[in-house]
Amino acid sequence: MASKIKSVKTNKFIPLLSGRQKKFEGEMARLPEMPDQAFVLAKALHPKKQFLKVAEVIERAEDCKSFVLVPDEEKGTKSLAYFGAGKYLTVFEEVEGMKITRAYSISSKPKDSLEGRYMLTIKRVDGGLMSNYILDTWEVGRSVTVSAPEGHFEYQPLRDAKNVICLAGGSGITPFISMAGAVIDGDEDFNMTLIYGSRNRENILFYDELEEINKNGKVNVVHVLSDDDAEGFEKGFITAELIKKYAPDNEPYSIFICGPQAMYEFLDKEIAKLGLPKKYVRHEMFGEFRNPASQADYPSDVPETVSITVTIQDETTTVTGSTNDTVLQILEKNGIAAPARCRSGECGFCHSHLLEGKVYVPKALEYRRLADFKFGCIHPCCSFPLTDLVINVPVAK
Repeated sequence: MASKIKSVKTNKFIPLLSGRQKKFEGEMARLPEMPDQAFVLAKALHPKKQFLKVAEVIERAEDCKSFVLVPDEEKGTKSLAYFGAGKYLTVFEEVEGMKITRAYSISSKPKDSLEGRYMLTIKRVDGGLMSNYILDTWEVGRSVTVSAPEGHFEYQPLRDAKNVICLAGGSGITPFISMAGAVIDGDEDFNMTLIYGSRNRENILFYDELEEINKNGKVNVVHVLSDDDAEGFEKGFITAELIKKYAPDNEPYSIFICGPQAMYEFLDKEIAKLGLPKKYVRHEMFGEFRNPASQADYPSDVPETVSITVTIQDETTTVTGSTNDTVLQILEKNGIAAPARCRSGECGFCHSHLLEGKVYVPKALEYRRLADFKFGCIHPCCSFPLTDLVINVPVAK
């Protein structure tokens, strides 16, 4: 039976899927008219898109800004979807003729969404297409389109310990600012210790806000400086020994991590020394993975460029790109709009069918199910081509 299933050519079903999708969308358009309030609530919490505008721009550092976003009622968004602290928004933009998406953690408190405000804090990234575009072009009054709040990086009482050690680096502080606010407001119920690594005092984002959070008494904030030795600050890097210093004695604790790629690679080795159960270590996605050839398990003799033949519904196109880019990046750079949200392999929104060729997926981003391996499915956002590819990709929405 399995061999027969694998022999079926999925291209034959693509026109059928297109027709069915149109019917589904037509049916969903009538849901708000139904008397069942569950549908109304579902739409309020999980809108396909939210149309917002920039109400305020806050300079955090030379290369970092916070953007306060409010509903754009003229475009149909009357209120904001509520969220759990730690969620992110996917931003939809067209940059240099490319339709692209990026996910950014919400740094405002959940309570603020009920008052019509989100805040995204975005740091400039070297070579970062979207971050540079946003920092250079977003200003008060600018129209912005985002997704509903998404992601799994939030406190879950059935899974996580009552004590949570949050480890942040650089702009990875953003979801923890939201969590700390939720703990202080009483929207979250756990004991939070925040250990925040920065190069020096001047590089600490949200310093004043963190001072106020620390004074409240519900959240313990610890600053770690790698380059400076200053009174009142820990010196060096976030290590297993430092974590144990602030972790509770003889009580279970969870660890939440958010920061740049290099921080994850360092901390994973340190946290392994603590011997915590796997469920107690939570990673926030760190965005797009860069430089796959730096990984120890990356194969040798990979060509510099490859071709990708991609079918979306009944349209097939062949493009070329660098093996240093993900499949998703190659498609976007060639003007092909593909579905994407987290860009870290976690959400599965870009789930596609690999018909021919081989890809490399970094171990830290391998979220595929066993069935995906069996039937040749990949997440283009974290798959790097090793050979020429033939793939089927769903329609971007």
